[in-house]
Amino acid sequence: MVKFFASFVVFTSLVFAEIIPSQLDSNLSVLGGEKNDSTLITKIKSFVSPRSYNENEKFIKLIFKPESKYYRSDRVDVVKVVKVLKSNGLLNLLFKKPQELQLSFKTSGSPLFFVKIMGDTLRNIGYYRYVTTESNLDSSEFTWTISLKSEYATDPLILQAELQKSGSDIIDIERISKTEWQYSIDMSNAYLNIPILNNETEMEVKRSLYAHWLNVQSIKNLRIKSSFSDSWYPQISYYDKQLHLLKMIKKDKKTRAIALVIPESAKYIKISDMYTLKNVKNNLILVPTGAR
Repeated sequence: MVKFFASFVVFTSLVFAEIIPSQLDSNLSVLGGEKNDSTLITKIKSFVSPRSYNENEKFIKLIFKPESKYYRSDRVDVVKVVKVLKSNGLLNLLFKKPQELQLSFKTSGSPLFFVKIMGDTLRNIGYYRYVTTESNLDSSEFTWTISLKSEYATDPLILQAELQKSGSDIIDIERISKTEWQYSIDMSNAYLNIPILNNETEMEVKRSLYAHWLNVQSIKNLRIKSSFSDSWYPQISYYDKQLHLLKMIKKDKKTRAIALVIPESAKYIKISDMYTLKNVKNNLILVPTGAR
C-alpha cells in the first residue's frame, strides 16, 4: 500500500509538471494566482470597472492591438488609451447624481506658473467653482488638489486639448476611484495662452471682472487708456517667464491714462484695478511702442 501511494505521488507530480508549462496562463486563476498583465492592460483596467473589463476583455485586447502603438517612449500613452476607450463606449464618466469630485495635478515645474496655467485651463473648460484642498511642494514635484461638485468626472480629452493651448501635456492619469483622479502634467514647454502685444499695434481689451493678462516680451513701452466714464484705479503687475513677480504699480486715484516702461526681464503683465474691475465699465485701449 505504501509502495502504491509513493508511486502515485511520483506519477501525479510528473503529470502536473507536464501540465503547468503548457497550461499555466489558463490555469493560474484556478490555482489561486493571476497572469501578469502588461503595463498597458493594467492602465486600461484602472479606467474601466472590473465587470466591464471581464465582459469586454476579448474586445479590449482586440482594439488595443498591437500594444506597441499605445506607448510613448517607456510610458503608456494615457490620452490615446482614453480616446480609444471613450470612442468604443467603454469609459463611463457620468455619475448617477452630483458627487464631490477631487482632482490632483502634479508637475515638476514652477508652482506659481503651474497654478496659473491650471486655473486658466479649468476656467476655460467650465470649472469656476472649486476649492483648493491641498498643495504640496517637495524636492521633485508640486501637487495641487482641488474639489468641486459635479455630475461627471473630467473628460481627459477635453482637459488635454485645453492644456495643449498653453504648451502643456498630460503624461499620466491615475483613476483612484470614480470621483478621485490624479493627473501628471508636463509643462517643460509651457507658456500662458494670452494675447501678445506687438510694437505699434493697438489693442482693445474688453470689459471683464477678471484681470487682463498679456505677453509683453516684444515691446518696451505701453500706454493704457480708459474711458472718461470709468473710475479706474490702476494696479499693474509685471512677471518673468516663470511668473515670479518683478514689480507692481498702484495708483490710488482715478486714472484716465497711464504710460509704462516695461522691465527688461518682464514677459507678462497683469492689468487690474486696486479695488474692483467693476470700476472699468468700458474697454481699455492698449498702445504698445518700441520693439525689443
